[in-house]
Amino acid sequence: MPTHPDPTRPDVGAALFSTWDVGTPERQRAAVEAIAATWAKRPWPTPELLSYTVYAGTDGRTLLHHSQWTDEEAYHAFVRDHRQERNDEIDAAVPGIERLGLVRTRPYRSLPPGPGGQRPEPGCVVIVDVEFEGPDEARQRAWVDAVAEAIATDDGLPSGGLAGHFHTSTDGTRVINYAEWESEQAHVDALNAAGEGIGSVTPQWHRVQHFPGLRRSSVNRYHLRWSAVRPRQSESAGHRAG
Repeated sequence: MPTHPDPTRPDVGAALFSTWDVGTPERQRAAVEAIAATWAKRPWPTPELLSYTVYAGTDGRTLLHHSQWTDEEAYHAFVRDHRQERNDEIDAAVPGIERLGLVRTRPYRSLPPGPGGQRPEPGCVVIVDVEFEGPDEARQRAWVDAVAEAIATDDGLPSGGLAGHFHTSTDGTRVINYAEWESEQAHVDALNAAGEGIGSVTPQWHRVQHFPGLRRSSVNRYHLRWSAVRPRQSESAGHRAG
């Protein structure tokens, strides 16, 4: 069974999020099967890749790819040496995949802070993609810190919310919140209970929602479909020797 990655693991230096549009629920399933088969027949490409996870969008047409790396340079080496052959095989199995974009990020802050004890397995992952007017690393972090302050005024996350893991894009223009929820319905209920998105009607949430330079944001829900983690070093060595 696939398991969700741990967004709080301290060895993650880069987290990448990309989205594919495959068109239908049937093609979502076929693409996930093709991804699993393509990766299963090859050795783990590099020890710097810590995990790779694929989620199906509740819209019935998109796939979210989330990979954790020790650093972004290792990802670029993977693209140069390994990615194309994998994508070619997947495209042969499911022609017509539209690759919508890739966001390169670094973990910044988790709410509540982690790690701490046993992490519950989410029933749904919500990706909140926030875009600002032009690059500004200080503004990225200030916005996330404002969210933390607003959540504190609500005495914590809303009912059904497990954690929010905030990532700042390396180009300085976006924040990706990888939010873990007990279920899809819990997130729907939280949105329906609020005003402008998650959160009470407070000055702190008003500041978050009308932050200077905030251009737009999007919210999409996903369910876990496939995951792989870096093998133990002895297994990796065996792959290389073979």
